[in-house]
Amino acid sequence: MSKLKYILIAVLLVVGISLVVTNTVPNSTSFASEYLYVDEEIGSELSTQELVAEVAPAVVSIVTETVSYNWFWQAVPQTGAGSGIIISPDGYIVTNNHVVEGAQKVTVTLSDGSAFAATVVGTDAQTDLAVVKIDASNLAYLHFLSNSLEQLNVLDSVVAVGNALALPGGPTWTTGVVSNLGRSIEESTGVVLNDIIQTDAAINAGNSGGPLLDTAGQVVGINVAIASNAENIGFAISTDTAIPVVQSLITEGKVVRPWLGVSVATVTSTIQQYYNLSVDAGALITSVTSGSPANKAGLRAGDVITKIDDEDISTAEDLISAISSHQIGDQVEIVYYRGSVQNVANATLEESSS
Repeated sequence: MSKLKYILIAVLLVVGISLVVTNTVPNSTSFASEYLYVDEEIGSELSTQELVAEVAPAVVSIVTETVSYNWFWQAVPQTGAGSGIIISPDGYIVTNNHVVEGAQKVTVTLSDGSAFAATVVGTDAQTDLAVVKIDASNLAYLHFLSNSLEQLNVLDSVVAVGNALALPGGPTWTTGVVSNLGRSIEESTGVVLNDIIQTDAAINAGNSGGPLLDTAGQVVGINVAIASNAENIGFAISTDTAIPVVQSLITEGKVVRPWLGVSVATVTSTIQQYYNLSVDAGALITSVTSGSPANKAGLRAGDVITKIDDEDISTAEDLISAISSHQIGDQVEIVYYRGSVQNVANATLEESSS
C-alpha cells in the first residue's frame, strides 16, 4: 500500500446555507430499494443550469456538536461540519461516518435555510459511511448510479458538491474528471477503504459526505478524503460500496458482513525478504482472532493466503473483497503457505461483530 497519507475532509466550522429549493430529481430508469433510489444506467447529460437546479436542494449542511473535558474537568464544546446527501423524500441522508462519529448533537440545514435536529440511524467505520434522518417530508433527493466502477471510465467528467470550508451561501461546485477507478486508500484513522474513485475535481475540508456526480446528476460516489502533500487528488466512496451499506444501515442499523477473523498485510518484496516468505504475492496473516473461523480452520500468524475458492489472492485487498463477496454461513476453501508448504483449509464464515 502506498505510504501517501490521506486526510479526512470534515471542517471545524459552523455556518448555515441558503439557496433556492426545487423538487426535481434526475430522470432515468430507476428503482427504489429500501429507501434508496438507484439508477441502473447513466442518464442523459444535463446542462449546468439543470444540474444545479436538480442537485442543490438535495445537498445539505451537517453540523455536529460534542463535548470533551480538559485537565480541570471543564466542559469544552467542539463543533464540526460536513455535507450530506438526501436520498429519500422522507428525510434519510447519507454522509460519512467521520462527520457524525461521536457527535452528541447533529443538525442538518437544508438549502432553504431550514434547520432540523437529526437522528443517527446507523454508522459503519469500515466503509466510513453513515445515515442520519430528519423529520421532514416531500424533500428533493438524489439517485445513486449502480455499479459506478463498471459504468464510469477514466477521464469521464464528474462534479463534486459540498459545503467546502463551510462557507456561507450554499454548496461549492467543482468539476473535473475520473482520474482512476478501484483505488484502495488508508485514512488517517487507519481504516482502509476499497473500490475508491479518484478524481481531480477539487475536494476540500467540509466536502465530506457530499456527492460526486456524473453529468446526469446521479451520485457515483461520496466524497471522503484528499491526499496530503499532493495536488488535485481527491477520493470518493463508490456506489458499489455505498448502496448495500446504506440499505443495511437503514434496515438493520448496522452492516452485517461475513467475517474470517484475520488481520492481513499485502506481501511485497520487502515483506517477503523480511519474513523469508516462500511466495512473492498474497495476503500475509499478521494476527488471528481467537475463536474466529480462521482460528477454527487452523490458520495462524505467518501464513500467507494465496487463494480463496477459485479466486487468486495477491493482496490484502483481494482477500477483503473475496470474503465480502460471500454470505454469512458460506464455507470457503483457503489455499495458504506455511513456510514453503502449500496447505488447504476450509472455514465457515460468521457474522462480524463490528
